[in-house]
Amino acid sequence: MIDKDFDEKYRYDGKDLGVCCQQGRTVFKAWSPLAERVELRLYKEGTGGEACRAEEMHRKEKGIWEWEFPENLHGMYYDYLVRIDGKDTRTADPYAVGCSCNGSRSMVVELGKTDPEGFGEDTAPAMEGEQIIYELHIKDFSYDKDSGVPEPYRGKYKAFTLMGTNGKYPTCMEYLKSLGVTHVHLLPFFDYGSVDEAGDESQYNWGYDPVNFNVPEGSYATDAEDGLVRIRECKEMIQALHKNGLRVIMDVVYNHTYREDSWLQRMVPGYYYRYQADGSLSDGSACGNDIAAGRAMVDNYIAGSVMYWAREYHVDGFRFDLMGLLTVELMNRIRRELNAEFGEGEKMLYGEPWRADDSPMERGTQAALKENAGSLDNGIGFFSDDTRDAIKGHVFYEEEPGFVNGGRGMESLILHAVTGWRDGGASFRPRSCAQIINYVSAHDNFTLWDKLVLSMHNGESDFTRRYEDVLAANKLAAFIYFTCQGSLFMQAGEEFGRTKLGEDNSYCSRPELNMLKWGRTVEYAELVDYYRGLIRLRKKLPGLCDKSRSAAARIREKNICGERVVSFWVDNRDFDHSGGKWEELLIIYNGSFEGYTLELPEGQWEILADAREAGCCWGIPGGQKELLVKGQSGLLLGK
Repeated sequence: MIDKDFDEKYRYDGKDLGVCCQQGRTVFKAWSPLAERVELRLYKEGTGGEACRAEEMHRKEKGIWEWEFPENLHGMYYDYLVRIDGKDTRTADPYAVGCSCNGSRSMVVELGKTDPEGFGEDTAPAMEGEQIIYELHIKDFSYDKDSGVPEPYRGKYKAFTLMGTNGKYPTCMEYLKSLGVTHVHLLPFFDYGSVDEAGDESQYNWGYDPVNFNVPEGSYATDAEDGLVRIRECKEMIQALHKNGLRVIMDVVYNHTYREDSWLQRMVPGYYYRYQADGSLSDGSACGNDIAAGRAMVDNYIAGSVMYWAREYHVDGFRFDLMGLLTVELMNRIRRELNAEFGEGEKMLYGEPWRADDSPMERGTQAALKENAGSLDNGIGFFSDDTRDAIKGHVFYEEEPGFVNGGRGMESLILHAVTGWRDGGASFRPRSCAQIINYVSAHDNFTLWDKLVLSMHNGESDFTRRYEDVLAANKLAAFIYFTCQGSLFMQAGEEFGRTKLGEDNSYCSRPELNMLKWGRTVEYAELVDYYRGLIRLRKKLPGLCDKSRSAAARIREKNICGERVVSFWVDNRDFDHSGGKWEELLIIYNGSFEGYTLELPEGQWEILADAREAGCCWGIPGGQKELLVKGQSGLLLGK
């Protein structure tokens, strides 16, 4: 029976599960406390053929099974034959750091031999005063032939290692570097099961189907058959991003596995999953199973995996899929361990503070949901769906508008969003705006452009058409969340009107639908320039970048000026309260379709952003008493 007594009896806190391969010896350690016998089998190839060697492992304390070879087995493949209740079950190693094509066999890896040249000296770029996250799928990045990336590298890790692509306009890394974002959030790139790594390039999946949690996905490698190539090329990608001034966030999926019949389940049946009272699998993930976070060895596994990616691959942050299925206790533990090894806040942590359905929690634990924000460490962020929906409308109802696309009665919500919901207005209260990730689009659901087209032109929706009102609403949506307190997150391509032709769940759609269409950066150059200007401007505004618990006090004189028109002032002095370039900011959002006339307060004001430009400063002629704020636009003034 799996209970607290089981956890106490078999909990193993050693950091050496899996394979240690160094100094002329190779040690295998597996955790399988229910097993009667465990046999280790070695193979020369990743697929096919019989085992070239088999050894019955030695049982140790705490459910550990061990075997040592007095030789370096780097490059060999292996699996286990585990006997439980008299039945032998083949399994790969859930702690493996290398695997075969499609992950059916594990691989012995001396990790130092997989480092690209100079990787030992690789470091993340210095942390900037503001974090601006760009969410990107590895295949989307370079699959478009107009990316200029050579065909063998399209959709691969290697595409990130190319700086110039000899095109007519910047694409891929050259474009990314010029945009000004600070972090690249990569959709899951640990080994997942929904794509055949030996198949053709037309396959596509977002990757939320984990199989081997500590191994890079092989379909992004130039050779999926050699288990070492994916490791080296993944490291090359991260190294290239660092060289170009970008930190790397890894999208991690520890809440479920691709199938219940996982390596974890085969090693210790019934331990790693949650079950309902009737014995059926819990399905709070809507993916068929829920990992039993809150159990000792589950938490050890997840925390250890995060630390492994941070150490071995130099990953700079982690985004947790369906974080609401994990526990407050586990998330706080991960935050503590990362801080202890790498420094306070050096590694970014955030996630989705929700789950698809209820899931039975371990006794004495709290779910990492947004209503429990006060129990989460202040260094753990979460997506603000409240801000998202206030700006553009309900995420699941395509026709329902928000503040920028015709919605009514949203004024108070928008003004609450400005402080990262620190002044109330929501069903939760964050410790500070440091916990808030502001965004209006992500890989899930409609792109921002598609949502705006559907809500503003329903019945005549042409997603490839240039709608001027949609373009204006897109600019205003960006203007609003870029002037809210909290951290900033944007979906790749949002800044050039990315469309998926109205598809709201493209997780396995054609790569041609999902890919970044680089020609749109030219077609919508003014939108790209607007985002680039907002990014540049945001970094200069301490009143908005402040993440302290007292940051909300900087926001004052919030005012509903009329239907769908709001304004507020910001204390923009530097963090030591000394004078900055602009000591005060005045910000107006006009979501109406009519112009709004602003009476200028006294003082020497500059326009920092308006309907036309962002990030360029120009003075207001002396004696001018009024300014027109165009419909569907924002205005940011600095004094």
